[in-house]
Amino acid sequence: MTLPLAGITVLDFSTLLPGPMATLLLAEAGAEVLKIERPERGDDMRHYEFPLGAASANFALLNRGKRSIAIDLKAPDAVARLVPLIARADVLVEQFRPGVMDRLGLGYDALRALNPRLVYCAITGYGQTGPRAGVAAHDLNYIGDTGLLALSAGTDGAPIVPPALIADIGGGALPAVINILLALRRRDATGEGCKLDVAMCDGMFAFSYWALGQGEAAGAWPKPGGELVTGGSPRYGIHPTSDGRFVAAAPLEQKFWDNFCTLIGLPPEWRDNARDPAGTRRAVAALIARESADYWRGRFAGQDCCCSIVQTVEAARHDPHFVARGLFERAVVDGARRITALPLPLDPQLRRAEPELGYPALGDGNSLLG
Repeated sequence: MTLPLAGITVLDFSTLLPGPMATLLLAEAGAEVLKIERPERGDDMRHYEFPLGAASANFALLNRGKRSIAIDLKAPDAVARLVPLIARADVLVEQFRPGVMDRLGLGYDALRALNPRLVYCAITGYGQTGPRAGVAAHDLNYIGDTGLLALSAGTDGAPIVPPALIADIGGGALPAVINILLALRRRDATGEGCKLDVAMCDGMFAFSYWALGQGEAAGAWPKPGGELVTGGSPRYGIHPTSDGRFVAAAPLEQKFWDNFCTLIGLPPEWRDNARDPAGTRRAVAALIARESADYWRGRFAGQDCCCSIVQTVEAARHDPHFVARGLFERAVVDGARRITALPLPLDPQLRRAEPELGYPALGDGNSLLG
């Protein structure tokens, strides 16, 4: 099978999560990914918990199938030693603050002179320009700055910490891959590469499309816990069961809502949820709380009502549906150790078929240096 990125070489100067996940997607689609790391220590994520052989499981998952180049980028001969790789590279991904790569002699203008076909992707928190361009921040800051965090609310009304790194993945890794692929497509037509400015913070506004639309069009900016998908509607919520588990109920459309009301036995006076949304929510919650999670799982099975039981990650890992979809068939290996490879949003026919692959030992690709 010919993979879509076979023959593409990627130089990956990134660390931790956003860039490595982006280049993992490229590697799984057939690209040769060379991970540029510090000598001796390498990417900090090599040393995270929990270990898998010589590195962490996190590092292994994000760097499956890549090779490593260990080089001190501040050494006087670093750029000269990298020139052969830069000259043949198709893509470069970096994740430093703006200006760092320029000071190292590896900025876009310098490398474009060596390789005008290079697609140079810079991933940062706030972008290459603007008042915050050099500010240090993390995922929580990006979703806080863009209003997304303010739309979540716990029982005390305060924003809650999300269970996923939304900006790193949804604002960094995935947009980086999309833009890289678009830039490669344009290069096919023009022969010219380009520099891509991927700002994780910018990417968060796509997740708030409905909130922006509501505010701009209606002049009514959304509030936490008060809107259709933030807890303001009885048709979209989470309800405890009698055994301490939870039902995720999302019967938004009328046909699903009608089915849901019948299945849980909601009295007719509460089915017009627009009349008293808070009262309907309380009535729904009281009914769900009477029975166990297993009862509701059986009750909702085979019914069009958009309801499910909230699962743990462990339970989801063994869910027959995901197993049948083949999400866990690939593995990352280190000697005798083996863990499931990261399920990625790639169609299987566009992804490497090897069932087992390792992750790079630090410097295992140094023979490629000049």
